[in-house]
Amino acid sequence: MANNLSSMGLSPGTPLWKRAPSCDEQGKPLSDFMMLIPKLGKAPQLKQQQVFQSLQGVLERFHDEVVFADLNLKTSLLWVSAKPQRGLILSFAEAVRAEIPEALLIANQAEMLVRDAIQGESPKRRFRWCLPKLLR
Repeated sequence: MANNLSSMGLSPGTPLWKRAPSCDEQGKPLSDFMMLIPKLGKAPQLKQQQVFQSLQGVLERFHDEVVFADLNLKTSLLWVSAKPQRGLILSFAEAVRAEIPEALLIANQAEMLVRDAIQGESPKRRFRWCLPKLLR
């Protein structure tokens, strides 16, 4: 399976669910997560190339764990499928943020509630920031 951002000969219209693997070679389920890189699709081509090269570097460091990655410029989203490993998602996200500080890990509602409960953060404070504000 490829762990780089190249198209692998697929047409641009192929849905992600058809391209992204759900299991590894042994049939074990993979973990999926997304990162938002705000305004990447509208960025100049040079900036897009810099982000692409930075992501390639991070993917090379995580080549044993990351099975699939897809960067969608239209939505500015990076989709990653990886072997389940404790702490991998946060480690990968930290590595991406070290290279691309504006990149954001997209977490589901349950993960956010657990994090807030652990950190004692108010749920109302969390909802002040919303995706439309990030995409402006």
